Amino acid sequence: MDIRPNHTVYINNINDKVKKEELKRSLYALFSQFGQIVDIVAMKTMKMRGQAFVVFKELAAATNALRQLQGFPFYNKPMRIQYAKTDSEVIAKVKGTYGDKEKKKDKKKKALELTANVPKKPPPGLAPPLHSPVVPVPDNPPNFILFLSNLPEETNEMMLSMLFNQFPGFKEVRLVPGKHDIAFVEFESDNQAGVAKDALQGFRITATCAMKITYAKK
Repeated sequence: MDIRPNHTVYINNINDKVKKEELKRSLYALFSQFGQIVDIVAMKTMKMRGQAFVVFKELAAATNALRQLQGFPFYNKPMRIQYAKTDSEVIAKVKGTYGDKEKKKDKKKKALELTANVPKKPPPGLAPPLHSPVVPVPDNPPNFILFLSNLPEETNEMMLSMLFNQFPGFKEVRLVPGKHDIAFVEFESDNQAGVAKDALQGFRITATCAMKITYAKK
């Protein structure tokens, strides 16, 4: 039975050793590049282990994410992604729409809730940062290595690799021991590094930290 496209994608085959909070942050970092996320549901119960739901504001964003990230190696396991069944009990319970109501009423209520939730959520990952620095970030001459700063404390190599390895020429991420807020990302060429730099400038791994990206000093 085909499941009709909807705003929520269902992911399974997730590495169940990852802690719930880290899992939600990593899913947000990975999926928010496709559009605004309204909610992420990940549970650690036996029945729900290795599974998660990501609710997008726009249907197109859910469709793009499903196509682009199908089989993506997430914590060393390929993700399996499909549209959630529209009457998924997990999502309905979380959204407060669970019950024996008609589906039409359900859909209307969900739509209202999604719009009501929008202002509270961070902007989509690739939108310009809300608090753009008044002074532009001083940059160095083009380089195949990027320097990242203003990273949140919980940043790890996996999160950054997921963000940058979608760009051609990605080689590796290097964290700086003892300094959680900076990192280096290496590409094969200056041009490839520049494309990733422009696309992810101001990307928010968390709601409060807009990543700053410059070329590393040669």
